[in-house]
Amino acid sequence: MYPQQVHDYLVKFFEENECRILNNDGHYINVQLTIDMDKKIMNRPYYWKYLESINGEPNPAQLTLITDQNNLMEGGIKGEVVHFGSPRLSQLFQTTKELGAFVQMYEKVNKFEKNIILTPWLGVNYKISYYSDQTKEMLYSLGINLMTGNLIEEFQESLREVDLDPIMTEGVFHLPYIIKPIRALERLDLVIDNIVQQDDHTWAEEAKERWQKDQEVLEYFYTGIEKKPECYDMERKAMEEQYEARIKIEVLNGGLFYMK
Repeated sequence: MYPQQVHDYLVKFFEENECRILNNDGHYINVQLTIDMDKKIMNRPYYWKYLESINGEPNPAQLTLITDQNNLMEGGIKGEVVHFGSPRLSQLFQTTKELGAFVQMYEKVNKFEKNIILTPWLGVNYKISYYSDQTKEMLYSLGINLMTGNLIEEFQESLREVDLDPIMTEGVFHLPYIIKPIRALERLDLVIDNIVQQDDHTWAEEAKERWQKDQEVLEYFYTGIEKKPECYDMERKAMEEQYEARIKIEVLNGGLFYMK
């Protein structure tokens, strides 16, 4: 996930959750949190408990998040560096899931236009994580037309050009889907599975080689010891957990989108 993708995600996340963007230069954002968002992500429950006990004036935090430190246009910007795999971004992914992993949205249209028909799409955002002693994470956004089965990549990016609303414009008609969302999701899952299968998995072999080298070093230290101590088994187990290659596929969120 590139810095610009991370940046766009942050802007979309905070705008969707009604947090005001105070500054946004493409490489960092300064955002004023709402009370609810402060409680969700700032980890200061005692502050809020005390404030509410004295009926005090709420003062939700401001956050400065830097997404591309190398290209900052302004000097002296201090903030939290956010990149794919960073604790803050992982926290926001989890918050997105908790706030609602599934939405139903309609494209806003001019109510005076006639014969407007909206077509249903299923959009799903996936995260693929490759784990060993090193970690790589990738985001994929897929959309499928529930009338034709046409599939597009970077679906989330395409939504940036569409004005969406949870309430359909009066007088607009939307088509009932032909492909059931659960069947469409199965198709998207197959696409993701194929992406994983076609990916370069030399990382797993390389991790195995590093595992074997560390295993040889461990065995060398215990050469000649007939009865291995408990710490030997603990180190072997720790190595296995560290180097074992694993792949995890997660659905971050998704929704039904009715668009022209």
